[in-house]
Amino acid sequence: MATSATTLNQNEVAAIQKDWKNREFVEVVKLNMLQIVQFLNNFDSSARYKLSCINEKLHSLERMLEFCEAAVQTSTSLSEAADEVPKEE
Repeated sequence: MATSATTLNQNEVAAIQKDWKNREFVEVVKLNMLQIVQFLNNFDSSARYKLSCINEKLHSLERMLEFCEAAVQTSTSLSEAADEVPKEE
């Protein structure tokens, strides 16, 4: 009977060791997934910030371009108007 009890204990020990290995594996996978999620969240935040900065710069450039176009248009209109006015002799 002592041999069967010893065999049972060995089987129990093997099952417990296997369970611990499985739990350790699950914990490693869980930690790696958390690191990946943290990286993706940081990347998302960083990308959104950088895109926002670029959007502000682009918006500023668009306003400057519109101002320049309006200035050129005004200048062209004034020069055309000056050419149309008859000169006094």
